[in-house]
Amino acid sequence: MFLLSRLPKRTALSAVAPRQPRLSLVSSQPVRFKRYEAYDAQLDQDALAEARLWYNSFDASQLPKGNTTYARSSGPGGQHVNKTETKAITVIPVKELLAVLPKYLHSAVRSSKYYTAGNDSLTFSAQAHRSRSANLDENRRKLIDEVMGIYRQLTPAETSAEKKKKHQDIEKRFHEARVQDKKYNSAKKQSRRGPQE
Repeated sequence: MFLLSRLPKRTALSAVAPRQPRLSLVSSQPVRFKRYEAYDAQLDQDALAEARLWYNSFDASQLPKGNTTYARSSGPGGQHVNKTETKAITVIPVKELLAVLPKYLHSAVRSSKYYTAGNDSLTFSAQAHRSRSANLDENRRKLIDEVMGIYRQLTPAETSAEKKKKHQDIEKRFHEARVQDKKYNSAKKQSRRGPQE
């Protein structure tokens, strides 16, 4: 204790009570309050079905092309990099992207790491290759990967019929045990009262 009294107050407080990390109360994943419910029981089943149908028939050519501009690349490449504009910067307005995505994915688009709030768009840039077309293709690949990542993050796999039946059986057993427990407690209370006259 003597050692703590000699330290400056801030240091003494931090030594005694370390700071706790802040916990985020907002979660993008649904929360199961009942252990016998299937994972997607609380989700909008129609929206999920629409998203799954879109994913199964996904065609990358449906995604918007956006506006692409070119600039000078940085890094190695010598004279080619210094004299040519090969860095591809592709801007895709969120409005155009939302038009081709299912509604279930709309909420996550503006949370993307590529989102630019100033012009409400997703901005992709690539300069790894020496040619414009290769960098443009790289941006396209990033867009497809981002859209697929959003889908995988938000959309749970479809619950199989046997799993749904399993959860229904668990729910049924849970309710039966609860009713049996209530009857047992009721009988126990009745026995404490003694015989009624």
